[in-house]
Amino acid sequence: MISGIFWKGDPYRILLLWKENRIQLINSIEIIAEISRTLSDFKIQLSEELKKGWITLIKNNSIIVEPKEKIAIIKDDPTDNKFIEAAIEGKADFIITNDKHLLKIKQFRNVKIITPKEFLNTYLTL
Repeated sequence: MISGIFWKGDPYRILLLWKENRIQLINSIEIIAEISRTLSDFKIQLSEELKKGWITLIKNNSIIVEPKEKIAIIKDDPTDNKFIEAAIEGKADFIITNDKHLLKIKQFRNVKIITPKEFLNTYLTL
């Protein structure tokens, strides 16, 4: 999400697919809070208006889930488990990320964990 907001490239292309309603985004309150913190603390500063605009867009155009199951598969950075929890609760097909801790897992249950490039290669060929 953050890469797509600040730079062009594969993450940006995925954000465009989402904005065009061609894919759905699954989030939790915990994930949205992390996005908000990251936007506030990021080395490239957005105006307060732009930050609020992104958070509103994400909240209004995501499936917001409340994960019931706590998952502790990622030991290197346990805070990343929230992405798996939301994906499982929301019955996601993919977690799209460049996060090395998540990518190491490759798949958890029926959720594939792939890079933006892998997603675009898969999605655009479906």
